[in-house]
Amino acid sequence: MSRMLELVHEHLRDFDPRELPTTLKAAADRLDVDGVRLAVSLPIAFEVVSPASGIEAWQASDVSIHAALNDDAVVARTTTETDVTSLCPCSKAISDYGAHNQRSRVSLTVLGMSDDVYPLPVHRQFDMIRDVGSTPVFPIIKRVDERVVTMNAHDNPAFVEDMARDLSQACRALGVAHEVRVRNFESIHSHDAVAAVTCTNIG
Repeated sequence: MSRMLELVHEHLRDFDPRELPTTLKAAADRLDVDGVRLAVSLPIAFEVVSPASGIEAWQASDVSIHAALNDDAVVARTTTETDVTSLCPCSKAISDYGAHNQRSRVSLTVLGMSDDVYPLPVHRQFDMIRDVGSTPVFPIIKRVDERVVTMNAHDNPAFVEDMARDLSQACRALGVAHEVRVRNFESIHSHDAVAAVTCTNIG
């Protein structure tokens, strides 16, 4: 146990995902084992600006990193989850006015290997997620912001499958293996809507 505490103090006090191979190999050497697994989960807040009032605030996201060392090979999964707004394209098309909309939880997992264990920083994942919704959500908005957010959502309809596909395409364009999961917390159904995409064969 004391060796693990020493390791945490030396290598995890200032955690840098880019240094995961070094950290895991140091743990394996210290413990005299062939394989090591590491899991880190924490909320991270990113600064966002309300679209009309210009109010700055912090939008929280759930971030987790799972990494494993086996036979000198490191595999890492970095996941960022945050919320956006989804406005249903079908509801907009059939309605005389308004449209069905809801808050959506989007999860993006990026897969990394030993030579590039952290290919997409979490702040970039956060920005990419916010780009695929009908509109981002904001922790603080005034009435003038509410108008802008509502109209932006109406002008950019996107349902779960649209967001999952668009986020996957953005990751493919960057050459990053990934998993996407989108859940709409439905406002007019007794069930949620879910879509998922996995792409591990990049090349």
